[in-house]
Amino acid sequence: MTDPNTPAPGAQPPAEPPVYTAPAADPAYTPPAAPPAAPPVAPPTYGEYAAAPPAAPAYSDPGYAAAPSYPAGYPEPAAPGRTLGIVALVLAIVPIGLQIVGLILGIVALVQSRKAGRKNGIALAAIIVSAILIVLTILGIILAVVLFNAAGGADLVNQVAQCQADPTGSVVFNGVTISCQELLEQSNR
Repeated sequence: MTDPNTPAPGAQPPAEPPVYTAPAADPAYTPPAAPPAAPPVAPPTYGEYAAAPPAAPAYSDPGYAAAPSYPAGYPEPAAPGRTLGIVALVLAIVPIGLQIVGLILGIVALVQSRKAGRKNGIALAAIIVSAILIVLTILGIILAVVLFNAAGGADLVNQVAQCQADPTGSVVFNGVTISCQELLEQSNR
């Protein structure tokens, strides 16, 4: 094995390394000459504008469109209680009598939103619509009962009950005497 520090017999000795010399100095910098000044231009008169439009500049930088902006991070989560508020509003409008359920769900949705520090107009609308429709439903039921009693509906119920107890008799309904059998046939009993 040979040692890399000792040259092999018969080999030439290594050449001396080149000596570093500094590069020649650059010539002195001289700024370019300024372009000659253009003579002042008089502003155009009204007639010149009417005759021809002003000339376009010789060069205009087309520029680049701005990069599209993207939202940073994740999108903001939906407000708590928003979906529940929508369900409450739908149930408040359904005329089957689900206004009470809509009212309760609207209140729950509004409380959830307020705890999160947000507004929930849909839940508030569900509460208002539910309350109004509940009041209107109660007024409608009261009005129906009053009209039924005014039309003699309660009297008819009493007359039918009396005829079911004694089907062979007769009753006076709205000032007219009717046999119980005829009254029961008309009332499908």
